Amino acid sequence: MRIGIPAAVAVTAAALLGACSAAPGTQVGAGRTPPPAPTASPATSTPGGDSRVPEARALVKGLAAPWAIAFLPDGDALVTERDSARLLRVTPQGNVTPLGTIEGVSPAGEGGLMGVAVSPDHATDNYIFLYFTADDDNRIVRYRLTGDKLSDAQVILSGIPKGAIHNGGRLAFGPDRRLYATTGEVGDRPLAQDRGSLAGKILRMTVDGKPAPGNPFDGSLVWSYGHRNVQGLAWDPSGRLFATEFGADTFDEVNLIREGQNYGWPEVEGVGGGGRFVDPVLTWSTGEASPSGLAYAGGSLWAGALRGARLWRVPVSGDGTVGTPVAHFHEKYGRLRAVAAAPDGSLWVATSNKDGRGSPAADDDRILVIPAG
Repeated sequence: MRIGIPAAVAVTAAALLGACSAAPGTQVGAGRTPPPAPTASPATSTPGGDSRVPEARALVKGLAAPWAIAFLPDGDALVTERDSARLLRVTPQGNVTPLGTIEGVSPAGEGGLMGVAVSPDHATDNYIFLYFTADDDNRIVRYRLTGDKLSDAQVILSGIPKGAIHNGGRLAFGPDRRLYATTGEVGDRPLAQDRGSLAGKILRMTVDGKPAPGNPFDGSLVWSYGHRNVQGLAWDPSGRLFATEFGADTFDEVNLIREGQNYGWPEVEGVGGGGRFVDPVLTWSTGEASPSGLAYAGGSLWAGALRGARLWRVPVSGDGTVGTPVAHFHEKYGRLRAVAAAPDGSLWVATSNKDGRGSPAADDDRILVIPAG
């Protein structure tokens, strides 16, 4: 089954600028700081941090580049596959039901079917949201999901610049019940600083794709800017928003996101804003991380690392201060893309070894479950 989208429905657009990637090895900014020394851990850990419990188990095998996981009210999960454009329903017992191949997805490079989010009012409105790369842009589409049937496709946001790289793609509802979306600067670095462009931003919107009330810039979807390529969003119990961001040559980042703030790219990579830009709360070397999916559970942030091929646990104190990151599963499962906290307190983690940059094992790609402590 292929799920269609009305071509004429596009309620928001931004001018698309041509992407131009800088040459490999180009250095940016003057601000540099050594990353905190990571602590390697050969054993797995539960969301509570107890390494004595059993290791992660494989819930599902044989997927193709799963990109995002979002949970329905009944505990089942929606899982996207980037390159196949399939949307899957996965039960906590590991049963997989394909809901359809999403029409209009144009997979190429780092683009394809990416983020998925479930409305906080799903029990009454049946809304789910998908972020994907189309022929001419990245866009967000709203569907109704009734049982296993998708219907009423509506593009709520179009015109997000697309590129071969840095398409962003994460969707998540915050505790304020607003929809947040991450976008990349598609290799055209100045777009991150251009508040008139949707690229290189974290966006905040209503379920209709309109700027949410309280956004910092009048009539704008932009919540924060100066981002290179954000692919992880998570809130702690106090409502603080954290985001993972890919660096270029030196530092990957975890940022504490505040409304209306500028996070520095491409002027600064890592710490060094000098008051003009917001510094990250944590950095890694790019070989250790390339952090994608992010979840909060048991007093810590959990970040899936692609190039770093490990799961990072980052303790977060009550005042939002982050502690020393601890690595789990280093090179055990390969590239890790999606991380999501399940309703039962466990963590679901998806590998990404069939995305063209990994070395797939016979049972890849997998969804792993780390039980609650």
